[in-house]
Amino acid sequence: MTDVVDSDELLRRIRRARAFAAQEVQTWSQQGDAVREVAYEVVLRVLDEIVTPGQHATK
Repeated sequence: MTDVVDSDELLRRIRRARAFAAQEVQTWSQQGDAVREVAYEVVLRVLDEIVTPGQHATK
């Protein structure tokens, strides 16, 4: 992948990935798969920190 993207496009992609991760947390929580739920929670926290640095409490 050699696409060059501007910062607005990068932010859109990160937000789209964050929305997907949030949905997956909910999906795996409902299905009782704690390992996948926790994995997506970690991804969600990382993406949150990228979008809004310093505004998220650590666990």
